[in-house]
Amino acid sequence: MIVLGINYYFHDSSACLVVDGQLVVALEEERFTRNKHTREFPDNAIQQCLKIAGITADQVDHIAVSIQPKHSWFKKVVYAVRKPHKAAPFIKHELINGFFKQRRFNRFLAQYWPTDKKPAVHFIKHHMSHAAGSFFVSPYDKAAIMAIDGSGEWACAWLGHGEGNRVTCFNESLFPNSLGSMYEAVTEFCGFRPNYDEGKTMGLAPLGDASRFIDDARKTVSVTEQGQIQVDLSYFSYQHWGYQRCAKKFYDTFGAPREPDGEFETHHHDVAAAFQQVLEECALKLAAYLKKKSQAEYLVIAGGVALNSVMNGRLLREAGFKDVYIMPAAGDNGTSIGAAFTLLHQHFGLDRHFVHDNPYVGNEYSDETIKADLDRFKINYEKSQNICGDVADLLEQGQIGGWFQGKMEIGPRALGSRSIIANPAFPNMKDKINSEVKFREAYRPFAPSATIEAAPEFFDIDVEAPFMLKVCQVRKSKQNIIPAITHVDGSARVQTVRKESHPLYHGLISELGARTGVPVVLNTSFNIQGEPVVESPRDAIRCFFSTGLDFLAVGPFLIRKIPSDKQAGKAQDEAA
Repeated sequence: MIVLGINYYFHDSSACLVVDGQLVVALEEERFTRNKHTREFPDNAIQQCLKIAGITADQVDHIAVSIQPKHSWFKKVVYAVRKPHKAAPFIKHELINGFFKQRRFNRFLAQYWPTDKKPAVHFIKHHMSHAAGSFFVSPYDKAAIMAIDGSGEWACAWLGHGEGNRVTCFNESLFPNSLGSMYEAVTEFCGFRPNYDEGKTMGLAPLGDASRFIDDARKTVSVTEQGQIQVDLSYFSYQHWGYQRCAKKFYDTFGAPREPDGEFETHHHDVAAAFQQVLEECALKLAAYLKKKSQAEYLVIAGGVALNSVMNGRLLREAGFKDVYIMPAAGDNGTSIGAAFTLLHQHFGLDRHFVHDNPYVGNEYSDETIKADLDRFKINYEKSQNICGDVADLLEQGQIGGWFQGKMEIGPRALGSRSIIANPAFPNMKDKINSEVKFREAYRPFAPSATIEAAPEFFDIDVEAPFMLKVCQVRKSKQNIIPAITHVDGSARVQTVRKESHPLYHGLISELGARTGVPVVLNTSFNIQGEPVVESPRDAIRCFFSTGLDFLAVGPFLIRKIPSDKQAGKAQDEAA
């Protein structure tokens, strides 16, 4: 059975192919259009999925879509009727946009299947795609499940339990009672782009003093003993589908918002810290409800809020579960995968035999293709006989490089296939990469990748973290050894790397460890601020030459920049 999974209704549109219960390929549309968090229909992703899997459209048996457009429609209409002065944004958001999205989907069906013989199309509820889909690809046979995001069709959080090939919903919190929308509003207050830059708010929080605003922040949102989220909407305006998410009461309480690209004031730091703490506290209350009701030993976290790795770290440490699982594309980009597996297991009742423990499910480029691009652009390069050793030598010297190897990762975190890498032992490395390579805010932290064997020596974590979605503490004895990845509060969003998952990346980290005694690499996504992660060798080359990267390792080929003084000397020698 071949299932094509699609997320086209929400942001981070994507597609995947599941063949006989195995995830073969999953791709995000933004990697091809270069439009980050795109809402465009995933034409390119679908075409590439079919191409990579060697499947033609007429072989597809089922299409699973991560939206049930008519679900909760009556509740939406009632909500809008009660607020007639806000009906126009509602009509645009729910009716007009939905009409055009459905028309685009129908065009897609007609394009690929012009005859009456079409795959069966299944519209899966958005939060089922998040929650059930994540559970069905987790390593657990039984688990509590928590899905939190801004909103789906109308739900904002989903709590339940999974066992085998079935999931059961305990309860849902409905719009506008949304933790995700609350955090989006705070993101806007801090001068960032909501539903886009929430990671910046999370990174800003450790710079602030949560105690200054924590009592007021707690008044804005709470969780009942029955696991229901309740938001005091007098602080917010996101519920009106407008262009501003905070109400006057929010500004009166917490101060003036930061203008985009404006200066940070102390209260911006403190508000970020307070609401980050409130988010964590609410998540812990939801987890406590789940733990009591399900008696499960493990927890699955899904939805856009699951990308808040600081929250995940607290859940791991304090919620009473043995471990937590978050799929690498926990946001809407992963709902194409979730819809496909929900269809297979929840709807068809098929047994599970796939675990999504390897994020490298994208496309890859052959050495011949890479070489052809390098030659076409007349780039000087050398073919390395030991790319891991050669790159480790450059990292030991303090150089910063692009690392483009193997199959592309799925999700927002670069995990060793499309990464910018550096030696975390250099104290100035964070500032250097932020200013010269990523062109982003100076406070933004970087994450470490460590071999699974060495991780416990450097980080206070005793479980695996292959997707860089669990924040832990850097051991105090190691913080001065790896300062470039140690955040101001002593934390780090670590990635543990197994040789079985990515032999080349594991080999690179091991080679650096052999030279320095520290098998840890600074790892950040291979892109500049505002752009998606690079997809092709051409993207990598363009990013390399437009930033302060010192070298590029693309496949077995190594490209280096010649410092200007050496370049001048070379020109003089050639002229003589």
